[in-house]
Amino acid sequence: MTPMLPRSLTTLMVATDLAFIAYWLVTALHLLPPELLYNDYNDPWMVDWNWSFLPIDLLVSLTGFAALLAARRRSPASTQLALVSLTLTSASGLMALSFWTLRRDLDPAWWLPNLFLLLYPLPFLARLRTARPAP
Repeated sequence: MTPMLPRSLTTLMVATDLAFIAYWLVTALHLLPPELLYNDYNDPWMVDWNWSFLPIDLLVSLTGFAALLAARRRSPASTQLALVSLTLTSASGLMALSFWTLRRDLDPAWWLPNLFLLLYPLPFLARLRTARPAP
């Protein structure tokens, strides 16, 4: 029998994956006014920077949902897929925080979600990395 993903991890992964998809839909459809978005929202460089996260964020969601589906099917691939998803999630948060740090922009509306993305995967990465399938 393969180890299952922890319940708390599945809850956080579903919430994160859905939030990424919702963010990109809201962004693509321009559903929020610019004053609620990041600083310099109308600057073409900032728009490009923001859209540069689309591939990694979609990979987070794709691998996250694949991990959850694999876990539901009791596939040993669930752990590996979760490790990939969590690593990409943390990397996405780190990239954004690095950028905001370089710009000296400390807006909590952008720092807190990205700090969450950076940090929440870490204990699960450590736990899953050392997990061994039962014989």
